[in-house]
Amino acid sequence: MSFLIVVAVIALVVIVLELMGFKIVPQSETMIVERLGKYSRTLKTGVNVIWPVLEKIKSIEGARGFSRQIDLRETVLEIAPQNVITKDNVGIEINAVLFFQISDPVKMAYEIANFHGAINKLTQTTLRNVIGELELDQTLSSRDTINTKLKKVLDEAADKWGIKVTRIELQDITPPEDIMKAMTQQMEAERNKRAQILQAEGLKQAQILAAEGSREAQIQQAEGEKQATILKADANASAILKVATAENEAIKLVMSSAGEKTVNYLVAMKYIDAIKEMVSGKDNKVVYVPYEATGVLGALGGIKELLGDTKKQ
Repeated sequence: MSFLIVVAVIALVVIVLELMGFKIVPQSETMIVERLGKYSRTLKTGVNVIWPVLEKIKSIEGARGFSRQIDLRETVLEIAPQNVITKDNVGIEINAVLFFQISDPVKMAYEIANFHGAINKLTQTTLRNVIGELELDQTLSSRDTINTKLKKVLDEAADKWGIKVTRIELQDITPPEDIMKAMTQQMEAERNKRAQILQAEGLKQAQILAAEGSREAQIQQAEGEKQATILKADANASAILKVATAENEAIKLVMSSAGEKTVNYLVAMKYIDAIKEMVSGKDNKVVYVPYEATGVLGALGGIKELLGDTKKQ
């Protein structure tokens, strides 16, 4: 009876040891096996078997305490706000977000005691060093440059720990209150300056357009006056031409109907009217009758003949 009990106890111990020897590793995780306190192997995803008495899973210290699983996924680490002094002696507060991934679990387990705390402290000191080499204006305007430089320095330093720094981003950069006030005033001054420049440019364009419009209006008005003058001159020339043509036709008609005596009569009457105008008025005048007028006056004798011929008719 006692023998059966001993066999049962041995069988139970063997079953318990076998159950303890089975280790299931989830996806994207791993475990480190130590045999008699020395590194033995790294378990892969799935079912693994270890010797319960001779081998054990190493516990790793992380952000949440000790754990036997090592997460191989990319991890996000928030860096608490840090007081940093720039090159021009301005104290600012900066916080950041670090993205890293365990590339070598063995180095991470044996090269550093607390990799989360180590990477956090390394990021803080590197951040102070990088910002200390820049002035405030460069810090505020060169976030991409700072991120690239931080990533390079952290990645090189954390490589011996088996950690790969994939990305780092500065979140907030908070200057002192007096600096913020001065920056706000500067921004308002810049906005007012841009507004005044835009207003001046708009006024300039308006004046240019107004001048161009006035010039075009003057040109159009001048063109209109020119066309009106041309049309008026054409109309006057046409009228004069028509009057001259009519007078020419009238003279031809008179000459054809009355003959040369009638023409002489008309010319003589015109000269007489002209002489009357010359001698009219209150002032004493001396009138010189041109030599050609004697011929006209001689034509007056023909008037009598013309009147006599008219009475006979």
